[in-house]
Amino acid sequence: MAKEPGQDFTSAMDQARQAGEEFTKMFSAMKLPAAPGMEALLAVQKRNMDALSAANRIALEGAQTVAKRHMEIIQQTMAELGDTMQALTAAESPQDKAATQAELLKKAYERAVSNTKEMSDLIQRANGEAVGQLNQRFTEAMEEMKALMAKAGVKS
Repeated sequence: MAKEPGQDFTSAMDQARQAGEEFTKMFSAMKLPAAPGMEALLAVQKRNMDALSAANRIALEGAQTVAKRHMEIIQQTMAELGDTMQALTAAESPQDKAATQAELLKKAYERAVSNTKEMSDLIQRANGEAVGQLNQRFTEAMEEMKALMAKAGVKS
């Protein structure tokens, strides 16, 4: 049975999440006296891993969207190839052929520019969402760490 795209990634992220939870359980059971707020610190790190996992999922979904759209563009181009060849052979005089070629070339160029812009926008949107997720979590983590340090009596 063939694997779904991203199945390996999802499996790896699930394993990482499980390992993180086991790590949290192990350290919270230790009750280290020299590390006040260990559970809170581990909770911060767990949220960091969750945010990283979410950002990776967003990036993967974006890559899948880009690959799907790229395949659609290729299929559309191949389907239009027959029409292009027919238009080229229908022109009878050399002037008509030259005019047809120029028009077809212009349309192909415009379509290529449009498709490139569309693909670029898809990539940029996916990357922006993933980076936004990470930036948001980074900001939250810094605030959480400040609060933990203040609670522990450490001055910044």
